[in-house]
Amino acid sequence: MEKAEKAERAVNEGEHQVSDEADRVWSGSWVAERLGVELVGDDRLTGLLGLALRRNPKRAHLLVSNVLGKHVPQSPSVVYGHGVELGRRVRELLGAEEAGRAVVLGYAETATGLGHCVADGLGLAPYLHSTRRPVAGVATAGGFEEAHSHATSHLLLPEDPALLGGDGPLVLVDDEFSTGNTVLNTVRDLHARYPRRRYVVVALVDMRSAADAGRLEAFAREIGARVDLVAAASGTVRLPEGVLEKGQELVARYESESASESAAADSSGPVARFPAPLEGIADTPLSGARGTARTAPTTPHPDDGRIDLHWPAGLPDGGRHGFTPAHRELLEETLPAMARRLADALPHNARRVHILGFEELMYAPLRLAHELERSAGVEVRYSTTTRSPVLAVDDPGYAIRTRLAFPAHDDPADGPGERYAYNVAGAGFDAVVVVVDSAGDTPALHAPDGLLARLAAHTPRVLLAVIPSYAPERPSMLPEPLRGPAFSSYAPEEVGWLLQDLSDVTLEAPTEEREEAIQSGGAHYAESLPVEYQPSEQYQELFHAALEDSAARIAQAVGVVTETVLAERSPRPVLVSLARAGTPVGILMRRWAQHRHGLDLPHYAVSIVRGRGIDANALRWLARHHDPRDVVFVDGWTGKGAITRELAQALKEFEKSDGISGFDPEIAVLADPGSCVRTYGTREDFLIPSACLNSTVSGLISRTVLRADLVGPDDFHGAKFYRELAGTDVSVAFLDAVCARFPEVADAACAQAKELLATDRSPTWEGWAAVERISEEYAIHDVNLVKPGVGETTRVMLRRVPWKVLARAGAGSDLDHVRLLAEQRGVPVEEVDGLPYTCVGLIHPKYTRGATGADGKAVSV
Repeated sequence: MEKAEKAERAVNEGEHQVSDEADRVWSGSWVAERLGVELVGDDRLTGLLGLALRRNPKRAHLLVSNVLGKHVPQSPSVVYGHGVELGRRVRELLGAEEAGRAVVLGYAETATGLGHCVADGLGLAPYLHSTRRPVAGVATAGGFEEAHSHATSHLLLPEDPALLGGDGPLVLVDDEFSTGNTVLNTVRDLHARYPRRRYVVVALVDMRSAADAGRLEAFAREIGARVDLVAAASGTVRLPEGVLEKGQELVARYESESASESAAADSSGPVARFPAPLEGIADTPLSGARGTARTAPTTPHPDDGRIDLHWPAGLPDGGRHGFTPAHRELLEETLPAMARRLADALPHNARRVHILGFEELMYAPLRLAHELERSAGVEVRYSTTTRSPVLAVDDPGYAIRTRLAFPAHDDPADGPGERYAYNVAGAGFDAVVVVVDSAGDTPALHAPDGLLARLAAHTPRVLLAVIPSYAPERPSMLPEPLRGPAFSSYAPEEVGWLLQDLSDVTLEAPTEEREEAIQSGGAHYAESLPVEYQPSEQYQELFHAALEDSAARIAQAVGVVTETVLAERSPRPVLVSLARAGTPVGILMRRWAQHRHGLDLPHYAVSIVRGRGIDANALRWLARHHDPRDVVFVDGWTGKGAITRELAQALKEFEKSDGISGFDPEIAVLADPGSCVRTYGTREDFLIPSACLNSTVSGLISRTVLRADLVGPDDFHGAKFYRELAGTDVSVAFLDAVCARFPEVADAACAQAKELLATDRSPTWEGWAAVERISEEYAIHDVNLVKPGVGETTRVMLRRVPWKVLARAGAGSDLDHVRLLAEQRGVPVEEVDGLPYTCVGLIHPKYTRGATGADGKAVSV
């Protein structure tokens, strides 16, 4: 009851103070007068919003909230009260039962604290906010783009993947609802993963046009869910014609004047009236009702004024990884004591104090400020630093009066850059308490041009409170990838194998024995290995001749597929080959990226098994070390597309089981004769020499193994390293022969990739249709026994019991090695007109060892 009364009091205080603020000069009048911008709607709009200008190619004006606690220092009771009141309205809308099943999602950066407050008002709802800070070891459960923002990519990193997986209402909280694009992107992304019947969108202000409002209603009908909207006020922004160009011109003029006046100040001493808005770090004092500038030291205080809050162990610093009702209860219990420690650290004569949060860290500083305001008897204001660059103009009718600029101090993933604190300089604060998480407590924070020093020039005392950055407990660690020369004949930097080494286990069985067990259903093909084929001298000569003939052709295909990936998928992809046929191709793609672009791309090999899916532990390892959205799966070639479908289904199941999203099922292949993928080097069915051999052209690694007695639930799939075959290994020789042709094909490959990017590459699956037709025409009635393409036919000859080979009439030297193998195994080669592949290998249907002759060669059925 006491908590509810405190929240009620905060709401009432907030309403009163915003009303008082609205009686003053409207902080949007400066922009409105110069650009003709109007806010039309609820009477409360001008109390809630001011206007400012920014350099932005899409929208020059910026709506600045007076009650969010981001750009404008505000009473914490006002900020907290508005959020809690919105949460109560959502609870009334949903009813007690639905509210008890709801989850609240806030948007980074500006609405992380507001979302927390809405969750408080809603009651027992867990809370999560999006983030722009990747966290090592934490997999993403979703993501979306905010197109109008200065920093667009949002990640969802819940510690518990099940947080978003329920079917209760999802409450999405943002500070401003302008077009609805961000919300639509979020719901579209999450609804595909975690469908639910109801969404509630919450904002301080709803500024959508009538057309945008209609889009949300249409979208709700499209997905078959109810979408409600709750806002503190609503209206719209009227923009006269040409306002963007006029605004940009105004920004440019004030920036120019600012630069000139800053230069004058450097030589004569006075402070420039207009701070250098987007490049410099000048500051402007506030005046009039806003307070006067105080004389302040020119250097930081000798000590850094640290305050030990005794933040409770295990209490998250915010909702980046989820904030549960139990967390909220712990915070409420410990908040008074932390606020007392903060109050004890303030100067004894401090009467006006500012609590300054840090970018996404909004809620914890707000609650500290609110408790300090309630209990310490001092005037408290609250705001946070931000990434958003805004023009500052010292005028009572303008929302951003001063600006402090300083370097980022949390080692951001997107690189260094300026950060800002608005309306703090010159506001007459006796002390500023900076609250950061430990990730932001870096040397850059304490540097001569850092935030603490910048603040020290404008207030008598700067204090620092550091909250431990919450790090979710990591599950049991999977082993690091295996690398050569200990595992495989490839150099260690060429590929990391996400496999376990089963070299000491006897797994090989005679081909006929394996085939009978597989076709009878007694065993899966991945539970054993065929005896490694040892090529004759004649066959090895064929391999080398084929490599000489096709090296340039392969090099060009490598270039085309790599350029396509770099242009379309990711500028710095993480290549993940499907072991083992994909591994040489992945290495070649990595070498091309290095040769052509100077990129050093990570490359791994993982196991995928038809009927069993991809190695889930390998995916978990990848998600903990890389952004899944950067992962590009690589294979050698497509046949009928079975692995393409297998991968898509496996990733869908993995997302459901682990809550980790972002992996793209689209495979990049060297050759796509089956027309099964969009990303390929060629769709021609020609001889890729790496298909001629097994381990001796694939780093001496076997096909992967998945057997319950060898591979546990926490293990990678297995494989063997055939060290004993080193004398016949041509793995590196194959790579080097192809890479030697890179320079001569580079221009042609880049031109071909550019042409492909402009064409429709949608899969036609014509290969699958052909396989189904052949299966019926030859009375096989099992598409798994039909292996289309040169590569797959070669595999049939080397690993399975072949029945016959179908060869396209007129096929030339691409089939020399197939014909030789067929002759050695007594397999007929039948020429067929109009075959969509160069050849197709047919596995002996309904095989038993009794279906072969005394010499072990296949006989007709």
